[in-house]
Amino acid sequence: MANISGQDSGIRINKFLSEAGICSRREADRMILNGRVYIDGVLAATGAKVFPGMEVTVDGRPVSKEEEEIFIAFYKPQGVVCTTAPEENGVKVMNVIDYIGYNKRIYPVGRLDQSSEGLLLLTNQGEVMEKILRSRYGHEKEYFVRTDKRITDSFIDKMGKGVPVLDTVTKPCKVWKEDNYSFHIILTQGLNRQIRRMCEYFGYKVVYLRRDRVMNITLSGLKKGKYRHLDKKEIELLKKQAEQI
Repeated sequence: MANISGQDSGIRINKFLSEAGICSRREADRMILNGRVYIDGVLAATGAKVFPGMEVTVDGRPVSKEEEEIFIAFYKPQGVVCTTAPEENGVKVMNVIDYIGYNKRIYPVGRLDQSSEGLLLLTNQGEVMEKILRSRYGHEKEYFVRTDKRITDSFIDKMGKGVPVLDTVTKPCKVWKEDNYSFHIILTQGLNRQIRRMCEYFGYKVVYLRRDRVMNITLSGLKKGKYRHLDKKEIELLKKQAEQI
């Protein structure tokens, strides 16, 4: 039975799911639109409210407040999809939740496309997840990228100044060369397939992409396909940074 105290006037369903540690509010809206959320046995609508005593289910499972805070760093391999759904566009996929097989409900913080690998955070703390995802907070994510063509100083310079993609211009970012065919880049926003689109604008194709860091959490010590729990100090710093605008 879902019941978060102090909500006599009701709470919007996306906020309810976020505070219950299910997912971010944005992801909750997607779940609702996809028909995965019910309130007292009735299909939930966007903007619906939850009142004390009502039962909320996601994918047929009751939602309750999770008291234990879970924060996981996972080295996502290529081919694993950052979703909680078993299918995408009607095609069965290997999603990150099934791949990890964790014994409690957790959700990925953001996405890392199927053809990329690297660090992915997972948690049951929806409000923290929400703050990490919001681009206005300017949280850093660092990547290692290999391309199909020789990298020039001009390419590095232009990548760092902002690139026209998806009807906008990317924010200025830090970019530095590793060798003739690879570079590192630190982003503070998360447009869809942003790095690949940025490279394509200059005629480069990404042949390998790995995320090495999200804020203060890195891949250090993690083997591909494995995960670890964040320690207390990492969690404290992550939360502190997540609160900063």
